[in-house]
Amino acid sequence: MKRYFLAPLAALLASATVTATKVRAQTKPYDDLLVKYVDEKYEDCVYKAERYTENDKTKKDALPYLYMSMCLYEMSKIPKYQEMADYKHADRDALKWAEKYRKKDKDLEFFHNYDDFWASLNTMAQESGMNLYEAGAKDIPKAKRFFESMTRYYPENPGAWLMLALTQYNTNQAKEGDASMAKYKAALEAAGGIGSLPEDQKKLMKSALIHDAEYLDGKGDKSGAKAAMEAGKEFFMDDAEFKAAYGSFH
Repeated sequence: MKRYFLAPLAALLASATVTATKVRAQTKPYDDLLVKYVDEKYEDCVYKAERYTENDKTKKDALPYLYMSMCLYEMSKIPKYQEMADYKHADRDALKWAEKYRKKDKDLEFFHNYDDFWASLNTMAQESGMNLYEAGAKDIPKAKRFFESMTRYYPENPGAWLMLALTQYNTNQAKEGDASMAKYKAALEAAGGIGSLPEDQKKLMKSALIHDAEYLDGKGDKSGAKAAMEAGKEFFMDDAEFKAAYGSFH
């Protein structure tokens, strides 16, 4: 059995059966989905979880949506699913279900129990979005979808807001870009600054600051470009890419 984002099965089952007051938003702990996920029966887990999301008695519960996202994310990495019509976009579907999950878990009752999963999902989403952003203007609208999704399932991630703003500015959505920039600044402040971010979010911030500087420089805002790089100087000067970019703006 492979290692996953979650703790060993015994610990998970114990966690899943906490008292009713602890899981007041849930009608059941969903041990069945947990077992299928840990046993790598992803397709079965997806089928059953989706039934829960369609059932009037369980469609308001958060965990089935989370299992949908986790299973689809795993399936997106497996060749046999990549070749199947139903799952060829499993990576994007994993993001969509993560968004749906976050809407159900508004009080973050379960969210931080799965930090390893969010770090992995973030990494996939930001790499996909960044590759599209860097591919050129025609792919920036596609990049925007990835960063937009990240802000919906993890709005506390400042780099996602900054990259979303840049995609919006580059697609003539200045008003939307300004709103995303405001949310970027608020998220960064709430997080306690770059140094307090998880490693996956720091990686995104590094790239986002470089692209922000490039965008501002392209608009003739030399001082703004320098300021963007200065914001990351304390944290990223050991990184060769950042150091080279920093030097180009100073």
